[in-house]
Amino acid sequence: MIRSKMVTLAWGMRHTLIALPLGVVLVACSSMPSLEEQKRFVKQNDIRLHDLTPRAFVEVWGKPTYAHHQFSQFFVMKDGSLIPQSRLSLGDSPQGWETGLEAGDALFAGYPDRGWLLVFFEERLVYRESMSSAKIHALGKTWKYEEQFKTRLETPLDSSR
Repeated sequence: MIRSKMVTLAWGMRHTLIALPLGVVLVACSSMPSLEEQKRFVKQNDIRLHDLTPRAFVEVWGKPTYAHHQFSQFFVMKDGSLIPQSRLSLGDSPQGWETGLEAGDALFAGYPDRGWLLVFFEERLVYRESMSSAKIHALGKTWKYEEQFKTRLETPLDSSR
């Protein structure tokens, strides 16, 4: 019994030692473009998923009219894109979704003057939706209304409250 546990442990460590360098290589290959390059993409309206940060948008477009932080669940699509559960009707899943899920704190940014709803997860743009100015304003009003009911535990530590 002890021997089988040690074999299992050794086998797991071997896989970890193989996977770790592979993971480092994958992270190195998927590095973010420089801030200057990101800003160029934003200026050209080339809104690339996973390649842009909130800072690039703020420096090119200015602060979003609406910004909202919330814990979010995301559906992971085959192409690696993420769709926030909040953008779907309750109980629905996006077409083509199979089994992948992600969850964590997300930043939602609404730019009604440009017609974009942007969602950032782990400082990367993971979702973009073109929508009318009226829809973005309505979403922003909903966020502002919901903010009134957040507890201190739901409020980010860096909040100015």
